[in-house]
Amino acid sequence: MDLLSGTYIFAVLLACVVFQSGAQEKNYTIREEMPENVLIGDLLKDLNLSLIPDKSLTTPMQFKLVYKTGDVPLIRIEEGTGEIFTTGARIDREKLCAGIIVDTRCFYEVEVAVLPDEIFRLVKIRFLIEDINDNAPLFPATVINISIPENSAINSRYALPAAIDPDTGINGVQNYQLIKGQNIFGLDIIETPEGEKMPQLIVQKELDREEKDTYVMKVKVEDGGFPQRSSTAILQVSVADTNDNHPVFKEDEIEVSIPENAPVGSSVTQLHATDADIGENARIHFYFSNLVSSMAKRLFHLNSTTGLITVKEPLDREESPNHKLLVLASDGGLMPARAMVLVNVTDVNDNVPLIDIRYIINPINGTVLLSENAPLNTKIALITVTDKDADHNGRVTCFTDHEVPFRLRPVFSNQFLLETAAYLDYESTREYAIKLLAADAGKPPLNQSSMLLIKLKDENDNAPVFTQPFISLSVPENNSPGTQLTKISATDADTGRNAEIHYLLGIDAPSEFNLDHRTGILTAVKKLDREKQEKYSFTVLAKDNGMPSLITNATVLVTVLDQNDNSPIFTHNEYNFYVPENLPRHGTVGLITVTDPDYGENSAVTLSILDANDDFTIDPQTGVIQPNISFDREKQESYTFNVKAQDGGRVSHSSTAKVTINVVDVNDNKPVFVVPPSNYSFELVPPSASPGTVVFTVVAIDNDTGMNAELRYNIVGGNTKGLFMIDQTTGNITLKEKCVLADLGLHKLIVKAKDLGQPDSLFSVINVNLFVNESMTNATLIYELVRKNIETPVTQNVETTDTSSPSSDYVKIVVAIVAGTITVILVIFITAVVRCRQSPHLKAAQKNKQNSEWVTPNPENRQMMIMKKKKKHTPKNLLLNFVTIEEAKADNADNDRNTVTLDLPIELEEQAMGKCNWGTTPTTFKPDSPDLAQHYKSASPQPAFQIQPETPLNSKHHIIQELPLDNTFVGCDSISKCSSSSSDPYSVSECSYPVTTFKTPVSVHTRLIDSRTSTIEIYSEI
Repeated sequence: MDLLSGTYIFAVLLACVVFQSGAQEKNYTIREEMPENVLIGDLLKDLNLSLIPDKSLTTPMQFKLVYKTGDVPLIRIEEGTGEIFTTGARIDREKLCAGIIVDTRCFYEVEVAVLPDEIFRLVKIRFLIEDINDNAPLFPATVINISIPENSAINSRYALPAAIDPDTGINGVQNYQLIKGQNIFGLDIIETPEGEKMPQLIVQKELDREEKDTYVMKVKVEDGGFPQRSSTAILQVSVADTNDNHPVFKEDEIEVSIPENAPVGSSVTQLHATDADIGENARIHFYFSNLVSSMAKRLFHLNSTTGLITVKEPLDREESPNHKLLVLASDGGLMPARAMVLVNVTDVNDNVPLIDIRYIINPINGTVLLSENAPLNTKIALITVTDKDADHNGRVTCFTDHEVPFRLRPVFSNQFLLETAAYLDYESTREYAIKLLAADAGKPPLNQSSMLLIKLKDENDNAPVFTQPFISLSVPENNSPGTQLTKISATDADTGRNAEIHYLLGIDAPSEFNLDHRTGILTAVKKLDREKQEKYSFTVLAKDNGMPSLITNATVLVTVLDQNDNSPIFTHNEYNFYVPENLPRHGTVGLITVTDPDYGENSAVTLSILDANDDFTIDPQTGVIQPNISFDREKQESYTFNVKAQDGGRVSHSSTAKVTINVVDVNDNKPVFVVPPSNYSFELVPPSASPGTVVFTVVAIDNDTGMNAELRYNIVGGNTKGLFMIDQTTGNITLKEKCVLADLGLHKLIVKAKDLGQPDSLFSVINVNLFVNESMTNATLIYELVRKNIETPVTQNVETTDTSSPSSDYVKIVVAIVAGTITVILVIFITAVVRCRQSPHLKAAQKNKQNSEWVTPNPENRQMMIMKKKKKHTPKNLLLNFVTIEEAKADNADNDRNTVTLDLPIELEEQAMGKCNWGTTPTTFKPDSPDLAQHYKSASPQPAFQIQPETPLNSKHHIIQELPLDNTFVGCDSISKCSSSSSDPYSVSECSYPVTTFKTPVSVHTRLIDSRTSTIEIYSEI
């Protein structure tokens, strides 16, 4: 146990000593011709590397084979395990050790570097190449010719050419056989002092040349390898005459020395041989044995007559330091004399040192790439210096010619490690050309130099640097997409990919900009609009291509400069202002607001009125519109003109807007009755009419608008019996109760039409004559009754808003009943007489009435006017009109969707009504428009038409209302249109307001003196 502990301790100490020295040697034995991937050894185990003291390694242990560039290694080593394997390269001992004496052992040497630097060791491995029997022995020629004298004694021996086998030992020549010797010849083998086996032919029977002069046999040679190899040659023996004395050399062995620089022709040695015979049998012939190498025969010349050996070609000790020359001397006999000449070639200093660089860091195109971050003592290459010369001529030293951050550290004899001696910096020095010098110790000394290029590999240790950390630039708006703004530049102290800079936009960069990754050109890929955004601030990045990459940022501020690219913008395309018709001159109509998104002078807007309009003025800066005229809605309801807004840009822009000033009505017109046309007209009411039947409809119009034109109807006089009642809104007069006999006759109603104007309403009254009877037989009589009735004064209560009370005293009732009864009897009698006389005329009238055409209102215009007249004579003092009336009506469930058709005679007296100009009034209200009722205290919509009298009114009621300081009642962009330009006095307005349609037709036939009949059809729709 103590012995084992001691052995282990010794092994550990030995390992420490060996690893501290930094160099080791290891021998292995391998056979030639071994296949690929055969395990030879394990350096980790064989060198006891597992006993290395524990150290913290930066990288795992690594074994690296160091060999000369261009050489094909015969072995390979696993870098991680240290296992040694054969490669695909052929291991041929005869090739590796060509020219070496047969008995000399053959070696193959390589070096292995053990990494990393913390445990670096250089191991020299020597492989002893064992011979295998891979070569067959061969004779010098396939046919061997020898001559034997005929007087040769039995058992005489004659030397045969020896076979040559490149293998050694047992694999070399071991045996010769004679085949078909015919019992005349035998074969014996003699071993020379050098260990060579020489065949000898033995004569076993007497020869007689005259009997047979030639014998042909075969000689076989065999080696002792496994498997055994052999070859044969033809032996042809010629029987010759006898020569019984053999030549004899004075010296059997001669050793001479000659310098390798001996000139050609120099004498090496002189051989001397003698022969006891005389004559031709004593003439000696010198020649080299076939065992002499071809190199020796090439370098030396043997004079066959004199035996002088001279230099035939220049010698090279480094190629072969010695030569064995086996010289034979023959007198023509069968047994030549033998002499061995050993020529030693002495060294002269004729070879310069050789520098062999074996890279540990693999070079690329002959240049070592080394990271600038390489640590100290990084091994780069194994430098081996050799000199083929011997002794002091082959003693070589190696060094560098100048100061570099590298050093040569000796490891073996004539071997050095090139490693880093200082920290490297690529930015200061990028490459080193190290000149290695090798000099021998000869006289004079010879030297050699070699260049070793080391290029430092740049590491990404420098971040890009912007030339400007803050970049401010300006660009006019409305640029073309792709406009180049600036070129952003950055530099990087590194090189190659580490200095390749890519420019990037930061995540805060807007989409309007693009940065070329390669050139750094910043472009605006979209058209910039200062009105949307005036300044852009974002980050740009410079990123190199190193691993890992380094990034630097800079801030870019882009200011967009204004251009006059925007026209002034009105808040509305059209402006609608509403002013009362009593607005004083130079009052405030309204305010127009204009904006311009541009900046500075480009946004300074000036307003003006186009079309040379002198009725209004506008403040160029504030946009306040003021009138230069007084308004009268009945003369002109609206004013329209265009306002121009122009900015102050160098190339100015302008825009226009339409302005409509609507004159708002004040209540200055009284209602005017249309139906009945006069106080003298009447309507027939059949006594059989049921209560609630509409017997007549009163129609009045008001030239005002809105609430000022909203009318309410009341019976304020007449109607003594209370037989009729009137609808305040529609003017429909209905039968209140069933007519009795006493009710027959003429009934006079005084109807009042009152508008709802504020603060003072206006009204008109008219007589409505209703004749209760089955028929009209005598219109003249009825007309006379109407006239007399009108002349009879009737008490009127103009302030009464409701229909007259039906109650009266009983006396009047009785009188009325009696008078009515008499009147009814008289009327019946007269009616019967009139009918008998006018029956054909009535039938024709009824037929024409049935053929009358009735037109349905147009649903698109929602109103239709159809006028149909039957007349024979038209007096000049009458104006007959056929109109369609549409007006707004308060919500009334009982009157929804009603249509009233009036077949009425219309007699408009010029002295009572004046000349009426039927027209339409445009309406500019829209649901989106301001509610003017809030300003003018009116909630009623404007009527669909107005009748404006051409004669001036007797009085005008001025209602002055205060407007806001800036009457900016703006309409919408598109205003509902009402046609007011028609020259047809009966044209129908197209408005978007609800209208009242009376659908229930009521026909009232009035018989005038000249029997004229007019028909009025009125359609209105709610």
